Amino acid sequence: MAFNQYKENIVLAVSTVVLGLIVGLSSMLLGLFLDLVEKLFLHYEENAKMPAPVGTIPSDRLFSVVIGAIVVALIWWFLRTKTKTPVSIKKALNGEQMPFWQTILHVTTQIFFVGTGGSIGRELAPREAGALFAQKWNNLLQKLHVPTLSQSDQRLLMTAAAGAGFAGIYIAPFTGMLFSVEVLLKKLTLRTMAVSLTMSTIAMFMGSLIKGFQPYYLIGDAKFSLISFVLIFILSPITGIAGALFRKLCQWAEGHQTKNNQILWQLPAMGLITGLIALIFPEIMGNGRSLAQLAISSSSQKMVLILLIGGMLKVIVTVLTIRAGASGGTLTPSIAVGGTLGAVLSLILAIWVPGISIGQGAILGAGTLLAASQQAPFMAMFMLIEICHLESSALLPMGFGILIATVVSKKVLSD
Repeated sequence: MAFNQYKENIVLAVSTVVLGLIVGLSSMLLGLFLDLVEKLFLHYEENAKMPAPVGTIPSDRLFSVVIGAIVVALIWWFLRTKTKTPVSIKKALNGEQMPFWQTILHVTTQIFFVGTGGSIGRELAPREAGALFAQKWNNLLQKLHVPTLSQSDQRLLMTAAAGAGFAGIYIAPFTGMLFSVEVLLKKLTLRTMAVSLTMSTIAMFMGSLIKGFQPYYLIGDAKFSLISFVLIFILSPITGIAGALFRKLCQWAEGHQTKNNQILWQLPAMGLITGLIALIFPEIMGNGRSLAQLAISSSSQKMVLILLIGGMLKVIVTVLTIRAGASGGTLTPSIAVGGTLGAVLSLILAIWVPGISIGQGAILGAGTLLAASQQAPFMAMFMLIEICHLESSALLPMGFGILIATVVSKKVLSD
């Protein structure tokens, strides 16, 4: 019995390393594909200093997202009506097989749509790719008559690979681990953490071969002061409510998502709406990185109205894009919406409370709304710490804010 357990542990360890390399490579390739699409359609290279295609001709922004929406509408219509439908990670964890080529096409379609300017998160694609490779790896082990892993360890490999997909594209291993054990597996043990963190770390190093270790958002003053607590106790209940409502809206959109022939006109229509807004407000495009950075970099009270409108538009366009048939994540859109709320409140309070950092307020708003919308406080906290390269002074205000926002959101969601 002990010898069999030893063999299973060896198989699990080898699987963790192999999948870390495979998933990391897939995330790196998806990142390169995103860069290629942005260069071809929007003629710019996305980075932290230039997250939005502000230098692109407005008409090119319009045509990019409209053409992108038409292309992905045709692909998703084909996948959902003419072939075996891609299987979600949740269903795969319950035993359903993810069709290989359909899932690969589904994943690359998501990245393509974000690259052309579609208002949806890019993080679902690498997670689905990771889960796919882990499931196929489990199947291969069975065919080769390798010592069979338990059902719980097979699920662990799939959730760890999904988290590693995120870690590889955002260079955030702790976030990948916490997404695996807190959101998907909901089982926080030394075994689950060790497997998930190891796989996410390997995937992170693979992804960093191209992207390096640069922060995803630039916040300037990284040292949080005690003044941030003044903001937290006002901001967190607001982002808690807003995060819960955003979660409900996204769940409504996913529950009523167009999957039949109507996607052929509904998704291009949303592409047209997004493109028209992008004529004058390019930050509405993509996964929300540019809108969040705009909020973080704001310093004038003149930005209050712009950020409020931008945040509301991001919610509306993202929710309706999902409703119209698009697949994608909601993590980075949540960060964008929370960032605008945090920046707006900071800009207003700065009139009476000198010393409030607008960038820090935006980051606190992003973290607290993300925690509320995803119902994953630890993942939200470490995600902001990792992708923004925050220092230890952010732990206390961010932790308190996430605690308050999570409690408030749970109350809203339970009503």
